Amino acid sequence: MTDGEHGDPFGDEFADALALVNGTASTRGRSGSTDRPGASGGAPAGHAAGCAGPPPTGGAAAGSGHVEEEYSATCGDARGAGSARPATRSSGHTVTPWRTARDLAERAVPGPVGPGTAELADALGRTLAAPLKALTDLPSFDTSAMDGWAVAGPGPWRVDRAADDTGPGPDAGILAGHATTAVLPDGHALPIATGARIPTGATAVLRSEHGEVLELPDGRARLYAPRPVPPGQDIRPRGQECRCGDQLLPAGTLVTPAVLGLAAAAGYDELAVHPRPRVEVLVLGDELLRDGLPEGGRIRDALGPMLVPWLRALGAEAAPPRHLGDDAEALHEALAGSTADLVITTGGTASGPVDHVHPTLQRLGAELLVDGVAVRPGHPMLLARLAPRRHLVGLPGNPLAAVSGLLTLAEPLLRTLAARHPAAPYRVPLAAAVPGHPRDTRLVPVAYRDDDRHGLVAGPLHFHGPAMLRGIAAADAMAVIPSGGAERGTEVELLELPWPTGWSAGWPTPDTCYDPAAPTGGTA
Repeated sequence: MTDGEHGDPFGDEFADALALVNGTASTRGRSGSTDRPGASGGAPAGHAAGCAGPPPTGGAAAGSGHVEEEYSATCGDARGAGSARPATRSSGHTVTPWRTARDLAERAVPGPVGPGTAELADALGRTLAAPLKALTDLPSFDTSAMDGWAVAGPGPWRVDRAADDTGPGPDAGILAGHATTAVLPDGHALPIATGARIPTGATAVLRSEHGEVLELPDGRARLYAPRPVPPGQDIRPRGQECRCGDQLLPAGTLVTPAVLGLAAAAGYDELAVHPRPRVEVLVLGDELLRDGLPEGGRIRDALGPMLVPWLRALGAEAAPPRHLGDDAEALHEALAGSTADLVITTGGTASGPVDHVHPTLQRLGAELLVDGVAVRPGHPMLLARLAPRRHLVGLPGNPLAAVSGLLTLAEPLLRTLAARHPAAPYRVPLAAAVPGHPRDTRLVPVAYRDDDRHGLVAGPLHFHGPAMLRGIAAADAMAVIPSGGAERGTEVELLELPWPTGWSAGWPTPDTCYDPAAPTGGTA
């Protein structure tokens, strides 16, 4: 997928957004685009950035391979409720500013499905639907924080045997998971292990490395300490972390491994959580191979293997992708029969002879909430409402363009469905200047680096063309580059990727660093 460059001004983004909200028209020129490749590499087909109908004659530079056409940037209510157009295609169709598109996707549904419960083993990645309150004191009894001796009063102390210890060997004392019913008299000590329950009468724990046991002639043992032991030393008192009924975490908290551990410690076997959004991925394109090397004009499907684990990282329940090829009836049948909260299609969002997404949506009576976004790569993306709580995100076929669509439309929608909080805005200086599109927002893969002047910086990566995955595979985030570009040191907004940030730190950069003059394969 490729795009032409244009000299016509982008216009004021705020005015565009206002026009979208109020349903007024704002007309300007836009390049054509194609949407055919379904994997890294492949030849584009079709035209016009998701615009239907034959391209207008004239207006294209000789040999450019791109066509200019006019469109009307009109849209319904920015909340995306009750104002979307039917899924029709015309020369004047909706093209939405990037931020408005994300907002529309986030607000496409009023909220998550009603809460349910899940066992701890199935709650990871979900969102708490109710506050997590302690079902017991933590700790639930006074416990030893160290291996050593439980002592009563000031020393030296007579070392006793645990009440249940009858063996001839050294006394192991009180172990974790066991307790003694005997009261520890003043001036006495008992060996104790970390985590064991403090016996009644004990005033402190003397660490094993701080005490010395001397055997007396009468066979008894005496414990000595080099310094006084203050009361409460190395004892974790009951309720130190929380009391029964205390709120540990609020509703809306993402269930992480640490949250699971806290819930188990607080006495939970299951949690009140929101269900995972159910997502179905439909891979379109006859040219796609599922295995082996590209051959005979066919290419490997790169999106199927990538999208499903990515969606799961966003908190969704996603089955293995379904490959439908370029079959309009199969696509109609799949969409009509789907019960998923979100259907994601790859490719077919433009107007080529085998681009069936728009005609199928029209046939189903779907509503188009977003039909093209002012962003590169990925502007032929779309968002449609299939039913009141069922949606479709159409991703472009080129891999990095599809990632752009995933971050722009699918992630905000899934975030609402999963009741996840949006990430706080995060801005980092650029390690190198990045040219901008004349009108549209650009999303560029970046990796974190340390800089002597700016500290943590975002290094733009090479291989950022719409059909390339090499840049995003080495990235920590996507940088949001405004129209006109951004200079080195400029702080830009980052869309972090759903895997540990900074994992690329320390990677060699000569083969991946950004080179504005290098070929990218287009900016679709």
